Amino acid sequence: MKQLLARSRYLLFKHPSKWTASQKQRADLVFPRYPELYKAYNLSIRLGQVFTICKNKQQAFKRLAIWYNDVESAGIDAFKTVARSVQTHYESILNFFDNRSTNASAESFNAKIKAFRATSRGVRDTTFFLFRLANIYA
Repeated sequence: MKQLLARSRYLLFKHPSKWTASQKQRADLVFPRYPELYKAYNLSIRLGQVFTICKNKQQAFKRLAIWYNDVESAGIDAFKTVARSVQTHYESILNFFDNRSTNASAESFNAKIKAFRATSRGVRDTTFFLFRLANIYA
């Protein structure tokens, strides 16, 4: 059973449509034995489907609300934490459906700035730091 669980961990990261034949067999063996794992897997898949299927804010809001209710009824603590985060930030999350864009580019640029600052070993002259930053990344 331990080996089956260890070998089944990769299928939990994929959508069922992308499983290989052996992963389908493992899923057929694992999920009946561990219904809590099956429930958690379905919740995660359904949250991902909100972002792939929904085309507008109203539809996404409805699906997120249904997903939130299902998380509450499932009683899985890890998903309750995620559901609280979704509930707290649902307005920002729903803004994704306006033009289907994220802030990934801004986050990436912030990471580059932090890495550059780390290689500079601290910044004493802020204007020169910004000058170098603009010349490298602009």
